[in-house]
Amino acid sequence: MPHNTPTVPPPQPGDLSASLQRNIRALEERRRQEAAEATREERVAQAITDFAGSMKFVYLHVAIYGAWILVNVGLIPFLPRFDPSLVVLAMVASVEAIFISTFILISQNRMATIADKRADLDLQISLLAEHELTKLAGVIAAIAEKLEVRAEGDPEIEEIKKDVAPEAVLDEIESQKR
Repeated sequence: MPHNTPTVPPPQPGDLSASLQRNIRALEERRRQEAAEATREERVAQAITDFAGSMKFVYLHVAIYGAWILVNVGLIPFLPRFDPSLVVLAMVASVEAIFISTFILISQNRMATIADKRADLDLQISLLAEHELTKLAGVIAAIAEKLEVRAEGDPEIEEIKKDVAPEAVLDEIESQKR
């Protein structure tokens, strides 16, 4: 058997659990909703940012700036030079850079806001899962005690049975940074 072949075939789309399929649909719907809620200015900024980050943008600039330079250094003799010192070209490029940077920052700010929302959701789900697992550990410990399975005294098991206080974790993280 070749070593690059997985031991378990990857799941096919129809093989995904109903819960996972529902979650995927919910996330896609949320993305569509967030895109629909974007202001016109945000959509324009995103469209400009998308174009500025494409190879079409690069090709357009190579053509325009290349032609500008070729004309103004006199390599195309039948066209008159209009910016022989290339000062206007430098000014145009500088102003363009200012605007493109602004559009990119607008898009990044919007993306950061969305990422913050998703991080909050991840944190809430993680805290809920931790709490549920803590409760399950307590139930399992009670079952083990009822069945007379020795588990008490193990410091890791005792630690697992304790709820985590997010505030205490954040305080400890902050104290380690100092």
